[in-house]
Amino acid sequence: QVQLVESGGGLVQAGGSLRLSCAASELTISNHVMGWFRQASGKEREFVAGISRSGGNSYSVDSVKGRFTISRDNAKNMMYLQMNSLKPEDTAAYYCAVSTLLSPSTAVEDFRYWGQGTQVTVSS
Repeated sequence: QVQLVESGGGLVQAGGSLRLSCAASELTISNHVMGWFRQASGKEREFVAGISRSGGNSYSVDSVKGRFTISRDNAKNMMYLQMNSLKPEDTAAYYCAVSTLLSPSTAVEDFRYWGQGTQVTVSS
């Protein structure tokens, strides 16, 4: 059974940094586009960043450009999200996900496997 496990969330002050990790099992991530999503309390889940199968291409939502960096290590079956200059509005549960498509996507419905989420809270 495919499992995605996120880690690295926590409480941080505005301007601080966190690095999220996503460990995959029973799945070879090099065959899949992957992404990070987030869901704030009372809001819909939203796309944050995605990365191609090789890791050579990445894309992100405008609100995190220049602050968040997505990466992957296919040899370790891991994906990461480096988050710098965090803002209170970044507070959310963050989820890693595996896409069913071969090309980049930002749509929730295009991602088949999901982790359980890790909470990121940014205080002002």
